[in-house]
Amino acid sequence: MEGRWKLLLLALCLSSILALSESSCPQGFYLVKGECNDVNECEVDEDYPDHTKPCGDHAHCYNTIGSVYCTCDDGYQTDIKTTNFTIPSSLTCRDINECLENEDICGSRPCINTVPMYRCGCNQGFVANVNSGCDDVNECLEENFCGPNATCINTVGSYNCVCKAGFATKSGNVPQEPCEAVCSVDETNHCGNGTCHIGASGPYCTCHTGFTNYKNKAARCTELDCDAFKDAENLEANVPIEQNLMMQLKKSCVDLAKGAESEDLDDQNLLLKLLEIIDHLLSTGALNNTRKVSIFLDLVESALRLMGPLVKDSRINKSSPYTELELLSLKGPEAPRGVQILRTKQVKLHIHLETVSGDASQYPGFASVSLLSYANLETFTDAFYSGTNPEANERFIINSKVATVSVTNTNTSHLEKPVMLTLSHLTQVTGSRHVCVFWNTSQGSWSTDGCIAVKSNSELTVCSCNHLSTFAVLMALYDVEATFELQVVTWVGLSLSLICLLICILTFSLIRSIQSPRTTIHLHLCISLFVAAFIFLVGISRTENQTTCAVIAGFLHFFFLAAFCWMCLEGVQLFRMVIFVFNTNFPTLYMMLGGYGVPAVIVAISAMVNHKGYGTQRYCWLNVDFIWSFLGPACVIIAINIFFFLITVWKLAQKCSSLNPDLNTLQKIKAFTITAVAQLCVLGTTWIFGCFQFEESTMVMSYLFTIFASLQGLMLFVMHCLFSKQVRDEYGNLLSRFSGPPKKSYSEFSSFPSKQHASNSSQNTGESHI
Repeated sequence: MEGRWKLLLLALCLSSILALSESSCPQGFYLVKGECNDVNECEVDEDYPDHTKPCGDHAHCYNTIGSVYCTCDDGYQTDIKTTNFTIPSSLTCRDINECLENEDICGSRPCINTVPMYRCGCNQGFVANVNSGCDDVNECLEENFCGPNATCINTVGSYNCVCKAGFATKSGNVPQEPCEAVCSVDETNHCGNGTCHIGASGPYCTCHTGFTNYKNKAARCTELDCDAFKDAENLEANVPIEQNLMMQLKKSCVDLAKGAESEDLDDQNLLLKLLEIIDHLLSTGALNNTRKVSIFLDLVESALRLMGPLVKDSRINKSSPYTELELLSLKGPEAPRGVQILRTKQVKLHIHLETVSGDASQYPGFASVSLLSYANLETFTDAFYSGTNPEANERFIINSKVATVSVTNTNTSHLEKPVMLTLSHLTQVTGSRHVCVFWNTSQGSWSTDGCIAVKSNSELTVCSCNHLSTFAVLMALYDVEATFELQVVTWVGLSLSLICLLICILTFSLIRSIQSPRTTIHLHLCISLFVAAFIFLVGISRTENQTTCAVIAGFLHFFFLAAFCWMCLEGVQLFRMVIFVFNTNFPTLYMMLGGYGVPAVIVAISAMVNHKGYGTQRYCWLNVDFIWSFLGPACVIIAINIFFFLITVWKLAQKCSSLNPDLNTLQKIKAFTITAVAQLCVLGTTWIFGCFQFEESTMVMSYLFTIFASLQGLMLFVMHCLFSKQVRDEYGNLLSRFSGPPKKSYSEFSSFPSKQHASNSSQNTGESHI
């Protein structure tokens, strides 16, 4: 018995030990063979199908050593807006409403929440595509929303309905209200200044007198002004232009204004005929006053406005020797909108189509805009600047081609949206001020009203104008102010030069001992400068009469060029003296042709090319844009002289280095060459300073130019008379006749009486025989 109790007691102890061992493993572990193993809470016992997932729906369970945590699927989160939680927990994963969390997640498109994510829908009028984007729905292809009497026009996301020609609605709401024949709606508003009728093909308009719809019977009647063609009769009376075309234009305009049809206006050749008339007027110089220019420009604008709606092509380009034209013609039931660009070689136009068509409620069903540039109209309109506001010491010249802009809309005196014109410069001058102007036909001059320059550089100017007309760009030039000091220098210097030149003329023409081909050149050089200086002194400011002023400018042009030509002949004469050993004669006839004939030809050609280049508003001299008709030949003559002088000096150096040089003759040629080069420097330097008189702030150059120009006669007298020993001796002999017995005359470079005869014998054939 006692043994049994011992066994029972031992069993109870072992059971207690085992129980204590099992309860010693922490939570999340279980005891296996005396060891604690992790419990995988994420496993679902297949033997218990009613057992729920530890994390619930829309979550993933992740076992860890001794524990477990849950992560919500994409598009889900807990009630406290987290995506992770541990169990045991009361949290569960619920769908995220992205459309509420981020209102801008789809931008302007509607947001649609889905489970578990979201998607972006399409606005009304659009349909989703395969790329998750939206495409516009063309409602005009799907269903006739507008009715049989209206035209459907698709727009982005929607559509518009426009009543067809001859149909309208009472309230203007389409398609809420169907389009009905205009005659049954409002007889006056649809046709404008016309009467509405119902015909077999539908409603049509009969225009009142003075209005037209250009034979488009369903279009609204618009005003037609034929006054410009009536004013053309004044132009025809003085200008021989093609009468047939003018009569045709006037008749067609009057017929259209009366409501009659004109078959003459259907052909684009009429535009070519108009350009032929313009070419004739510009090539013959018939536009010789401001009134003719104004009538001419009004005629061109009216003709383009008349022809524009009749051309068949939407855009045409025409050109002729004196014009370039681009015309845009627009037709349709709805007034055009947007910006169009027209261009010629020298002009570019940016214009809003609202400006072309005018008020949309008065749109007649057609519109046109024309850009016409002229090849040489700037020469006929130069110097008419009464409508401009020049600054102090500032004057203008035209520095672009002239261009006319014409549209069918007649209400263009004050535009809501300005037109932009880009005009290329004729002369590219850096830093010059440019002004945008239009031709005011009522004043007959250029005006700046309503036009501003928004951009300008050396190559072009961009003009913004709030009206339409004929436009150009002016460049500002700065006249040097005629100060009292400059006037004193001019009068004193020229007076002194005239006295010195007169002495030179008497010296070279009366003293026989010094006469030679070279002194003949000196004589005519002094005569040319004497006449030029005298005319300048008494006539440079005689601007009262334009014709007289032009004649004075022509004479100054001639005699100043003659001075350069005689200077060139001196260089040629020296060249002949050195090169041609046995004959240095220069026939007098050839010298006269070179000295006076060449400048006469240059002046004659210049006057024929641009007679308006002679005489300005302030002085009787060449216009600035025409000054190269003098400076060009002068520069050429100076270049030729430099060429001959270089060869002469080179040959002279060779002869001086020879074994037996004629020292007396070489000394004479050397002296001649030095004085000729000095003379070239005097005359050439003077006009170099004169080239800088066309910019602002050139007072120093003005004084230099005035001093050198006014003292040319004095310098020539010093070089050719006072520096010449032979001339000084002749002056001494002349004075000795009044004070004592005459001294014996001898040559400038001869020291020996035995050579006197040889020197005198050479006078008939040249300066010397080398």
